[in-house]
Amino acid sequence: MVSVAEANAAADPTADGPADAGEATLGASYTETSEILMPTDTNNLGRALGGRMLHWMDICAAIASRRFSGGLTVTAAMEGVEFLAPIEQGEIVTLSGYVFATGRTSMDVKVTVTAERPAADERRETTTSFFTFVAVDGSHGTRPVPDLACASGHQHALRERALEQRREHHKRTG
Repeated sequence: MVSVAEANAAADPTADGPADAGEATLGASYTETSEILMPTDTNNLGRALGGRMLHWMDICAAIASRRFSGGLTVTAAMEGVEFLAPIEQGEIVTLSGYVFATGRTSMDVKVTVTAERPAADERRETTTSFFTFVAVDGSHGTRPVPDLACASGHQHALRERALEQRREHHKRTG
């Protein structure tokens, strides 16, 4: 779990971002949110709608990218969506995301979805994906993003795992 200080390291999310992007940590981007899977979020089998999961994942990734860059961002790509297990109506859905790589104006964000049944003490990973976001200024032009720093061994391990998972996905999909 990331400390409140690390999680709140971002500037005003509506700001254009700094002129000199500097450096930000993986922890500054870490985002986690939870929902209860309700009937309106399910298909005719009582399981999570894939489109609803993609929507929630895009929002989680957008928040992570905005926290990291200190301003507005837009989705540029989504890749490697893997639905690993179904999510049943009534389960707690938790999405977590963080920036694991950067370019000059872009950020790669990994999002993982887990499902939980607290009464049964069960928690399982259900979906993963990789997003690319581009930082934009108030005129909707691109702006630089900070360099990625991993402030701890845990952050470094998260980054390395995301990079390896994305490489594995690319090998499988060509």
